[in-house]
Amino acid sequence: MKHKFLALGVALSVALSACGGTAPAAAPTLDSANVAATAQAAAFTMIAETQASIPTETTLPPTATFTATPLPTETATLEPTIDPLLPTATFTLAPQAAGPTKDPCNKILSSWSVPTTKIQVTNETNAKASDIILSLYVTTSQGECGFIPATTGGSFSGPAGYYSAYAYVNGPKKFTTSGGFALNGGSWKIIIRKDTIVAKGGCYPNC
Repeated sequence: MKHKFLALGVALSVALSACGGTAPAAAPTLDSANVAATAQAAAFTMIAETQASIPTETTLPPTATFTATPLPTETATLEPTIDPLLPTATFTLAPQAAGPTKDPCNKILSSWSVPTTKIQVTNETNAKASDIILSLYVTTSQGECGFIPATTGGSFSGPAGYYSAYAYVNGPKKFTTSGGFALNGGSWKIIIRKDTIVAKGGCYPNC
């Protein structure tokens, strides 16, 4: 390619020197080296313009790629099933407890079906008989129960059975005393002492 442009430059130089009729005698002549340099420069310029005019490959910008996203699907929830053969719990409300019932023995026992016992109360404390409050509770072999009215220093009757005795002494020195014993009929004396209450035969203290 360079040789062609160089030859073209030389030919143009020769043609220009041959044309023009009679040239002035003083016209300068072109040096072959200058002609070659000029032709070479022109050739380089043409090469540069030619390369510049060639279209270059243009890289296309990347195109967006769309990916289909699957929509969420509903998951069916299984309802629990009840096996009809399984036993089922049955709740039964218990009846509410009734209020406190009256104690059938919390009463004065005035009659009984068992033998009768004669009772006399003797005070062996330092307190006056009038200052002693005696309570006698009895239960018979027939299930009869209740309180027997008692008086200190006097006599009274009660059923044969097991007695629980309790005394409150309201003297100068207040105190209580108690005891338990069985009276099996006949005549008995209940002795109130400071530390206990006991039962003795009717002949006490001369037995």
